[in-house]
Amino acid sequence: MSDQAEVRSYRPAPVHTHPDGVPLLTALSALADPVRIQLVRHLASHPDWTLSCSNFDVPVGRAAKSHHFSVLREAGLVEQRDQGPKRLNRLRRAEFDVRFPGLLDLILRSDATD
Repeated sequence: MSDQAEVRSYRPAPVHTHPDGVPLLTALSALADPVRIQLVRHLASHPDWTLSCSNFDVPVGRAAKSHHFSVLREAGLVEQRDQGPKRLNRLRRAEFDVRFPGLLDLILRSDATD
């Protein structure tokens, strides 16, 4: 037995999809929901890995918020990692912009309506 205790997470690590493998319809569907747009905009206004899921004030419960993050991960928009009990988030802006140039720019415009 080793001297170091094995670190176990109470939940599985999130599965991520790289934007290169995301069809356009999947990306558009992920960005078609007002709650997900709100999550993306909030992420875009903060440095990577500084916001945990609890930092987002959206009008849905925890389970629904978790679902919205899952949809964003599957669309290649968000990357998440666990740090202790928190799940930190990063908008995959650079990677997503390579795959879908200008799409996030439209979503993040201040004059865009939900």
